[in-house]
Amino acid sequence: MQEAPDLGIPEVKPAIESIRGTWEQKVSPRRRHALVQGRLWQILTSTFGEAGEVGTEWRFYILPPKEKPSSLVPDVAYVSYERMPPDLGELREKPTIAPDIAVEVFSPDDRQKLLEEKIGIYLDNGSRLVIVADPLKRIILMHDSNGTVQFSNDDIAVADVYPQLRIYVSKLYERI
Repeated sequence: MQEAPDLGIPEVKPAIESIRGTWEQKVSPRRRHALVQGRLWQILTSTFGEAGEVGTEWRFYILPPKEKPSSLVPDVAYVSYERMPPDLGELREKPTIAPDIAVEVFSPDDRQKLLEEKIGIYLDNGSRLVIVADPLKRIILMHDSNGTVQFSNDDIAVADVYPQLRIYVSKLYERI
């Protein structure tokens, strides 16, 4: 892993992301978003906590060759110790890899085209799975290199790339 570049992005809330050199401020989260984000953090932590790290609002610097760098802040992210070993020291604070799993909680003010571009950046640069949770539609979309699968209602969301990860859709959105 290499050192993260200084892209000049101000540290503000909500975070500003750089998407192939264009700055976009994330949508300000509200109650519904926060609850779903917290539940997904719990699910990923209970599933992968021994094999890596799970965090919320964690900035990743994605440096594809021959393209402008991006700096994305997924709502929840998982990175395995295999890809980001604990002995990397300070380099772990500003990872220059895409997370193994990136989670985006879709808000009504989000732009679909921007979300699709972020999904592409994640998958093109090392993420094995991108999960999009949409609390209003009460669905989960799982994106991987094989495509996208939608889950809703009483479905159990499972991705081929991580069969141990199971998200009970109705439970995720319970009382939201």
